[in-house]
Amino acid sequence: MPQLDATDSRILLALRDDARLSGVELAQRLDLSRNTVQARLARLESSGMLAPVDRRVEHRALGYPLTAFVTARADQHRLVGIEEALAGIAEVVEVHGVAGGDDILIRIVARDADDLYRIAGVILAVPGIERTRIALSMREMVAYRTAPLLEKRAGLS
Repeated sequence: MPQLDATDSRILLALRDDARLSGVELAQRLDLSRNTVQARLARLESSGMLAPVDRRVEHRALGYPLTAFVTARADQHRLVGIEEALAGIAEVVEVHGVAGGDDILIRIVARDADDLYRIAGVILAVPGIERTRIALSMREMVAYRTAPLLEKRAGLS
């Protein structure tokens, strides 16, 4: 994946502040040419450096106020099937392969405690998942963010 430079970072920070800015408005605000802004935005989009818009939708607004993290030990020979099965569970919002005592970290959302219990059972039933542990998030302390990294790359911090 290509690296972001200071100009890319400035563009993304401006869009973070107002995602509806046009290319012309971005160019004026950042003292860049419209063509530079348009070309960079096109490159950012086509290269996959920008996350999909659904990443910004709060799960609470969809009726899922609970967040939990499930760690799982998995049969290493079945990871492809496990990944596909987890991607098929709507309440699974993120999955990471991790090193350490467990193999997979799964972020899930749930409507309530009963729903959380149901989802945990669905995950445990995935062929290749050997055991799970659940940690209920009581409060998000630092939300997913990239602004501090963008500010650092742009030379603003």
